[in-house]
Amino acid sequence: MDHSLSTTSSVLLGEITQVLQSMLGRPVFLEPETNIVADLGLDSLALMDFCMELEDRLDISIPLHQMADVVSVGDLASAISGLRK
Repeated sequence: MDHSLSTTSSVLLGEITQVLQSMLGRPVFLEPETNIVADLGLDSLALMDFCMELEDRLDISIPLHQMADVVSVGDLASAISGLRK
């Protein structure tokens, strides 16, 4: 998998970072390979809150079946990018 960031992915990474920092109340440094659960310590409730905040901020709806395939921040950025097309 190519982890190079396109401009769109870079912008999404920034938006994802802002949402997480707001939720966690601390700085976070994300890379496409960052594992959302293992590296950031989000439990299932925090993960759902994070998804709802992203949906509100980005004006999208992320289907639950699609979230099941999201492991890394890069996966999430790709999923969001696909929903915005």
